[in-house]
Amino acid sequence: MLSTNELPRLQCEQFHHDQRNHLDILCMPKPDRLKHYGLHFAKYVGRLARGSAEPKPQKQTLVDALLISLSAANTLHQDLASIGGETTRRPDQIDPLWMLADAAGRFADACEKIDHLEDSVASARNANIDILHWLITTANELQFDLVDALCERRKELAARQFYITD
Repeated sequence: MLSTNELPRLQCEQFHHDQRNHLDILCMPKPDRLKHYGLHFAKYVGRLARGSAEPKPQKQTLVDALLISLSAANTLHQDLASIGGETTRRPDQIDPLWMLADAAGRFADACEKIDHLEDSVASARNANIDILHWLITTANELQFDLVDALCERRKELAARQFYITD
């Protein structure tokens, strides 16, 4: 089971993965990168909301969302070693997807504020933490090994980069 204690290592690994495999994104200005990540989060909420009508499996979406959240943390200079313990579902929430949708919406709001030169970093960081907590809680509830799946997904993504050899 994934815990918040593993996030600093995963964050560092994501930085190296992004340097090797996603230079197209890393070369973008930070505001554009954050907007790119915000669009990913919105896409993932949509995938999960479609449920069984979505061709991509739920677990793949969880892995993809974790990859993006780790990349967003690096862009935001967010130290994931300091985010604290696990979270649990709020008892008053019937649909746990609401928590992810809320956090993704707040992340998008922070990205939109960039265009108006409004303060947005703290909001984006808080939303990203909530996304991470939601991912950890959901994966643990599903008894899904998100760390192993993350490693496999990175291998798939690295294999797509035909111009880079090890």
